[in-house]
Amino acid sequence: MAESRRARNLDRLRLALALALVAGVVALAILRATKPRFTSFTGEAMATLWQVTLPDRAGAREAAEACFARFRELDQELSEWREGTPLSAVNRAAGAEPVAVPPELYALVERALEIGRATDGAFDVTWAALWGTWDFRAESPAVPEPATIEARRRLVDFRRVVLDPGATTIRLPETGMKIGLGGIGKGFALDQCAELLSGRGCLDFLLTGGGQVVARGARGRRPWRIGVRDPRGAPDEIFARFEIADASLSTSADNENYFVVDGVRYHHVLDPRTGWPARGLRSATVLHRDATLADALSTAVLVLGRERGLEVAEALGAQAMVVDDQGEVFTTPALAGRYELLRPPRRDDRDFDR
Repeated sequence: MAESRRARNLDRLRLALALALVAGVVALAILRATKPRFTSFTGEAMATLWQVTLPDRAGAREAAEACFARFRELDQELSEWREGTPLSAVNRAAGAEPVAVPPELYALVERALEIGRATDGAFDVTWAALWGTWDFRAESPAVPEPATIEARRRLVDFRRVVLDPGATTIRLPETGMKIGLGGIGKGFALDQCAELLSGRGCLDFLLTGGGQVVARGARGRRPWRIGVRDPRGAPDEIFARFEIADASLSTSADNENYFVVDGVRYHHVLDPRTGWPARGLRSATVLHRDATLADALSTAVLVLGRERGLEVAEALGAQAMVVDDQGEVFTTPALAGRYELLRPPRRDDRDFDR
């Protein structure tokens, strides 16, 4: 009798365990089924390939297309390269009368001048006067004559830009002066797209373009994971990884457009105060919610160098990571512990001071 009772109890236990296991499998299947999937859409504008990553649901493609349309609109307004844009009109009128511009362009230039003051001129939108002095795509690259660089450099000074808020005009007081928004315009475009998506009720998304990302919400149940490229590694080689949410991460580096002459690397991030490529750092990565600021600040930090660059970033409420010309990594204090160092950046002997 006792043996029979024990057998029945054992059968009940086995049944309970089996039901619990089935319930666990069902719960796991439900969790997997409800975990959101994401789809990435790509488009080109502002001489940049953009990627918009959204939850895979109805209306995702239309939302992404709205972003690409916005990028193209901004290109028609903010580009210094395209003929017929308001900014190109400002540059053509240098040395003459003020030019009325759309409020959006006026506000962005005004913001750029503020950042110029905050970064000791390391970020300077009038750098565009140096156009053509350096050619980083030439088949036989050459270092310009110092006198040629100096002649252009004297036209670079954001403090001389004249703004009239009442008339929303911009004036460049000397012929040859130019404004270029390449170091801030893409960050502004990302902010605009993030605002557009938020207005459509999108809570979780990732925007990528021009060495910069904007992340909102999360990817499923974890923050977005963003890698930072090794400035001396292969194009897809990363040395550090961040988990971010509701922030922008922007990197400026010396490995995009450059040439090497007599063992010296000359790259496209120019110090507007000298007209020569910035020295001391290989890359600068800035973390801030404001993509416009992060974009401009990553350039400024690369120009300012390790100590002053990190100091300025922190003063502006941003966090920063830099890789110096020896391959060493340094960060602002608050950034310590907020990233994963996958391995030290590669070292080489190609980077020397001029």
